[in-house]
Amino acid sequence: MARRRKSGGRGRGVKRLLAAAGVLAALWFAIEGGEYGTRDLRAQTRRKARLQVAIDSAQRVVDSLRRYKQRLETDPVLQERIAREEFGMLRGDKEILYRIAEDSGGRGSGSPGVR
Repeated sequence: MARRRKSGGRGRGVKRLLAAAGVLAALWFAIEGGEYGTRDLRAQTRRKARLQVAIDSAQRVVDSLRRYKQRLETDPVLQERIAREEFGMLRGDKEILYRIAEDSGGRGSGSPGVR
């Protein structure tokens, strides 16, 4: 009688190895694959943090401008300062405005009016 060889032992190991590789590939795709993989989610988290910082900064600017607008509408001292600095306005007859202009005649650096 001839002995029979068991050929299923080697084939069964290859099948198990292929099945394990398939399971690992499916697990990797479940974690990393698709549109929202782990790397994409981390990048979105970083982008969200950057945008939140920009929003906070813009909100501080808006709040500051809102307070300035409120002061500009209600604070007479600020209104007077802006009127004087920006528009050259004076207070009644008590003040005189002196404007000093550069000499455009090209007479050199001598005193103005002296010849």
